[in-house]
Amino acid sequence: MEGKAILKKMSPYQPGKSAEDIMLEYDVKKIVKLASNENPYGYSPSLAQSLKKFTYDFQFYPDGYATNLRQKISERFNVDNEQIVFGSGSDEIIQIIARTFLQPGTHTIIATPTFPQYRHHSLIEGAKITEVPVINGEHNLNQMLAAINEQTKVIWLCTPNNPTGLSIAPDDFTDFMNQCPKDILVVLDEAYYEFQDSAYDLQAIEKLKQYNNLITLRTFSKAYGLASLRVGYAISSKTIAKQLNIVRGPFNTSHIAQKAASIAFQDQQFIADSVEKNHRVKQQFYQFLETINWEYYPTEANFILVKTPTSGEHLFNFLIKHGYIIRPGELLGYPGTVRITIGEKDDMATLHLLLQTYNRQMTE
Repeated sequence: MEGKAILKKMSPYQPGKSAEDIMLEYDVKKIVKLASNENPYGYSPSLAQSLKKFTYDFQFYPDGYATNLRQKISERFNVDNEQIVFGSGSDEIIQIIARTFLQPGTHTIIATPTFPQYRHHSLIEGAKITEVPVINGEHNLNQMLAAINEQTKVIWLCTPNNPTGLSIAPDDFTDFMNQCPKDILVVLDEAYYEFQDSAYDLQAIEKLKQYNNLITLRTFSKAYGLASLRVGYAISSKTIAKQLNIVRGPFNTSHIAQKAASIAFQDQQFIADSVEKNHRVKQQFYQFLETINWEYYPTEANFILVKTPTSGEHLFNFLIKHGYIIRPGELLGYPGTVRITIGEKDDMATLHLLLQTYNRQMTE
C-alpha cells in the first residue's frame, strides 16, 4: 500500500547514534551532547523535588484541555484560555498548522536555511513552497513579502533563526506585519525566545491584539529543559486557535508532561540563571573562536553556527571520537559549518582544546 506520492521523494528523520553506541565504538567514558540545543543545566530544582511526590495514574487519559498549564500561561501573558493551543512539542503544532491551512493548490513561504519541519510538513500537505535565502543568516523579509501570491496561505518566520541564531529586529517585524495581507497566517516560531536579548523581543503576544493573522510558538524543550516530555504551545486569535484545536489530537500532551511544565513555568529564576550562564559561556566561546580565526554568527540562542576550515562533517567525525556530538552544517543547509550548542563551562573548555588541536592539524 502506498501513501502520498510526495513521500517517495522525502526521508524520515534520522536520529544520531545513541550515547551508548558512541561510547562503545570510540571507547570514550563521557558523552557531551552539543547537537540538539538542549539545556545543559537540566530543569527546575522545584520540579526535581516535586517529581518525588508525583502520583502516576497511568490508567487514565490525561486532561485533554491541559487546564492547569493553560491557566498559568493565560495568566502570565494576559490572554484568554481559548487563545492557547498545546502540542507534543512545538513540532507538532507546526504539523497541525500545515494540516489546517495547507493543501494542494496553496502556497507557503519559508526562509532557507531554517527549521526544516516547516518545509517537511508543507510538502506532505501538497503545498507549493517558495524558499527565500537568508542574508548573512537573517530572514530576507522584503523578499518574502515579494514572494506572496494569491495562493499564499502561510508564511513561516523563525526568530532566533535555527540554525543561524539571528533574531528579527522589532521594527523590521512590525513593517513586515503591516505589509503582509491580513488573510495570510504568519507563524512566528520563538522556540529560543528566553535566550535572546530583550532588544529583540518582538512583543508578539501583545501584538496579537493588533494582528489577527499572527500566531506565536513557544516550547518547554529548550530553556525549560523538558525536551523529553514534549510540550509546546501556540498563542493566537481565538478563531485560529479553534481551527487548530479541531485538528489537534484530543490527548496529545501527557499527564506528567502537563504537570512538569506547570511547575517549571513558575520557576523563572531557573530560566534567568540558565540564560545568564549561557550568555557568559557564549562570550568565552566567541573569544576563543577569534583566537583561532574561525568565523561565526553572533547568536541570540543557546547555540552558535561556526564556519569551519573544512567540511562540517569532517569536524563532526573528529569530535565524536572524543565524545563530543555536534551538528554538521551539511545537514542544515549550511555546508562548511557546524552548529554547536553552548554547553557547560568545563565541557566547553575541553571543546576549546579539541578545536585548537583540530585547527592546528588542518593548518600544518
